Amino acid sequence: MENLWAVTAPTCGPYARLEADIQADVAIIGGGYTGLSAALHLAEAGKSVVLLEARTMGYGGSGRNVGLVNAGLWTPPDEVEALIGETDGKKLNATLAGAPAYVMALIEKHGIKCELTKTGTLHCAHSAKGFADLENRFVQQKARKAPVSLLSPEEAAERIGSDRFAGALHDARAGTIQPLAYARGLAVAADKAGAQLFEDSEVTTMDQDQNAWHLRTREGSVRAKHVIEATNAYETRPDSPRYTPVYYMQAATDPLPADLLKTILPGREGCWDTAMVMSSFRLDAAGRMIIGGVGQMDGIGETTHLKWAARKMISIFPQLEGRSMATALHGRIAMTSDHVPKILQTGDTKISIFGYSGRGIGPGTVFGKAAGDWVLKADSSVLPVSPVTQYREKRAGLMAAYYRAGAIATHMTDARRT
Repeated sequence: MENLWAVTAPTCGPYARLEADIQADVAIIGGGYTGLSAALHLAEAGKSVVLLEARTMGYGGSGRNVGLVNAGLWTPPDEVEALIGETDGKKLNATLAGAPAYVMALIEKHGIKCELTKTGTLHCAHSAKGFADLENRFVQQKARKAPVSLLSPEEAAERIGSDRFAGALHDARAGTIQPLAYARGLAVAADKAGAQLFEDSEVTTMDQDQNAWHLRTREGSVRAKHVIEATNAYETRPDSPRYTPVYYMQAATDPLPADLLKTILPGREGCWDTAMVMSSFRLDAAGRMIIGGVGQMDGIGETTHLKWAARKMISIFPQLEGRSMATALHGRIAMTSDHVPKILQTGDTKISIFGYSGRGIGPGTVFGKAAGDWVLKADSSVLPVSPVTQYREKRAGLMAAYYRAGAIATHMTDARRT
């Protein structure tokens, strides 16, 4: 099946393959939200920037996610502060609380056509226990003066167009986008600002002398004082396991008729639930219903996940009985055990950013800007989290297999129950 986002996103580029030996102030590895945001910020500040993407702009998680522009992380803000300390936690929480507004401002400033909505998101309670979790999150967010509302089952049903949920938490700061279109729009903006963007230019080796870093591709090289590595879950060079790779799939219908769209998510909020094996649902600008869940759309799980998506859709919206999935895709998430992003710093001139744990749009964009500020100000305190010199995720391979097998088993069981 086709990737919906690739089918409906405006084109950009193509950008040339690096086939020469060049120099720049900053070399960026990765053409996703983080790398492109950093490239745009640095180019606008007058720095010479070279960005190297192994495939095409937005190819990785930036072009394969649900498209929810959320504020914060999966982890509630009180827990974030408990995990990394009150000072650092408050800093990270405040940065990410403002991330949707920053993303939306960039979209408007650069005229990025990416189906932006500003009607918020709905975190939907799959059970009474799920609603208790939302009540806790509501209290924490209100203590930080966030514009959130706790919806009763009846209010949630009216907002969603389904009585399937025990309530919902609405976050007015959030919204939705066409995720690949946003990434491509950032690439166009960075290119116009003067950044040099290269596709099909995988970094094969990287080393450092006293004055600069040397990055080599198959046919060229870059010499730069600073390096920002922004590959997240799509790094191509062998390394120690920094994260657990988790796959998330989505399947979409053809556009729904106008009569159904009057009552199904009439406000076009993006939604996800409180279940342990989470699922998501939303509409795109054309009215396609998009159902997502943990899973990989290749190998033994593909048929199971597709069948689950169709049945999940009908369990939430019985009025969609008989409608099939027309497109499907999956992307890879860099999951950390505490669900907090990480920044590895090598000396004073290289950082690696990863571990968004499924929250890439807002965090990726503001972490990219912060990486640019780190270069411009030569100050690590501008980064949203304190950098570390090493990080290793324990049992990454084992956990990856656990998530994959668990998703197949859960979706197979759900399919049989329906």
